[in-house]
Amino acid sequence: MTKNKEPDELNKEFLKWLDEEDPFGFDEEMKTILFICIDCREEDDVPEFVVQEFQVDKKQNEEVETVCPKCGGTMRRARKSPK
Repeated sequence: MTKNKEPDELNKEFLKWLDEEDPFGFDEEMKTILFICIDCREEDDVPEFVVQEFQVDKKQNEEVETVCPKCGGTMRRARKSPK
């Protein structure tokens, strides 16, 4: 019969595994897309995966819109200004 591992030993092994493997992707760089409020011009970085989820229900040329955290207005993807 084998001896069961103590809870502290299991916790140490689990924490070691988390440090080595990064199973939840915490160390990955998160890509963001800049959105700007039409009303107050507030800028906000929205994670790319969130924008992709909003695009699922949109038509091909339809823009994704979010709510401005500052004024509650409409935010749209910022356009790059020509230099």
